[in-house]
Amino acid sequence: MGLALLFDLAIGEPPESVHPVVALGSIVSWSDREWARPAAAGLFVAVLVPLAAALVAAGAVASALRYGLVPGTLVAGAILFTTVSLRSLVAAGTTVVREADRDVTAAADAARALVGRDTTTLGPGAIRSAAVESVAENLADGLVGPLLAFALGSFVGLPMAAGAAVWVKAVNTLDSMLGYRTHPMGRASARLDDGVAWLPARISAVLLAIATGRLGAVVAAREWADAPDSPNSGWPMATAAAALDVTLVKPGAYALNPGAGLPSETQALAGVRAVRWAGLLAFALAGVVTWW
Repeated sequence: MGLALLFDLAIGEPPESVHPVVALGSIVSWSDREWARPAAAGLFVAVLVPLAAALVAAGAVASALRYGLVPGTLVAGAILFTTVSLRSLVAAGTTVVREADRDVTAAADAARALVGRDTTTLGPGAIRSAAVESVAENLADGLVGPLLAFALGSFVGLPMAAGAAVWVKAVNTLDSMLGYRTHPMGRASARLDDGVAWLPARISAVLLAIATGRLGAVVAAREWADAPDSPNSGWPMATAAAALDVTLVKPGAYALNPGAGLPSETQALAGVRAVRWAGLLAFALAGVVTWW
């Protein structure tokens, strides 16, 4: 756990040429084609790809452990590092927020790395909102989910811990690439991700409330958490909206805490900082569970 955090803080993201998630994405892209029975093909991919990725990770750690605990721990830490993202997420969110008032076109371009919506017509406030929404949601998907899986898997052993983290990351990757409402092949991936992300999303909401010192934000978030289509993403986003006392809005889709205004630069930066502290707290708590 500590190794993964150190790697993340020092490096941010592995180079794309050697990033396992990039390789996984290539496999998913290859599978995303016309099938005679797309729903059945999607179910097959949703089950097989995460399982295969997890087995590879677990096998790598098990092989390293044959040479001792230190090599096994190093490999497990390196694998966990590839499944989480904190430094890069915070940096991307900060860039978008700071650019929003200075160069709205540049901010809109940068925001496309964080969100899937059309950002070209958004004003500075809406772009800042998109950035805060994205970093809050990705706290759950890109950090808490894999950390929780690793911590729980560690009760069985390091190979299981690494495999569990990779399995969760693979499930999330499949959902992000295939899980669209109009895409029959992605239905199984989307439903699987909904189940896997249920607990991490709610843990992330609590961590954000702690990080902002606004514990009541989780309670307030219940009013808007179901507004997004996702059964999970609304929890960390709505908690962030309540804690920062801002409206987070996706035009035509939802408005979280609609009685407030769009986030200012100061408020949005506070939201990004809250995600950073919540992420560090997640590492600490997962480390305690793993050690225990």
